[in-house]
Amino acid sequence: MDTKNLTLPNDVQEVPKLAAFVDEICEAVGIDMSSAMKMNLAIEEAVVNVMNYAYPSGTKGEVRIEAKAHEGYVEFVISDDGKPFNPTEVKDADTTLSVEERDIGGLGIFLVKHYMDKVKYKYVDGQNVLTLRKNLK
Repeated sequence: MDTKNLTLPNDVQEVPKLAAFVDEICEAVGIDMSSAMKMNLAIEEAVVNVMNYAYPSGTKGEVRIEAKAHEGYVEFVISDDGKPFNPTEVKDADTTLSVEERDIGGLGIFLVKHYMDKVKYKYVDGQNVLTLRKNLK
């Protein structure tokens, strides 16, 4: 599989395009349906967080997603020009607490960390760059 790219505006109405993109990548690299659904959820959570929080309200922005298969793993790189935010520093949601006891937010980032095998963030040249890796074996 060659590198595939998708650029979306920061509009959650565009999420179905993301789902189709991730499904296409999963199929191309032979990921089973259960793993593909989890990966799709994790990537959707990461991208929707960018759409909702990276840019000031009412500001147009983009979310870029690059997918590439490597020997033994597939990698998704999500980048944007929004305000710096490192999701890897967010404390994991305490899933042992009831919904009423739990703090609001953080569950999406928890899912990203839980469903992906490696999550790496860097801020470079004015861009947030989040790399999500899923091992194929």
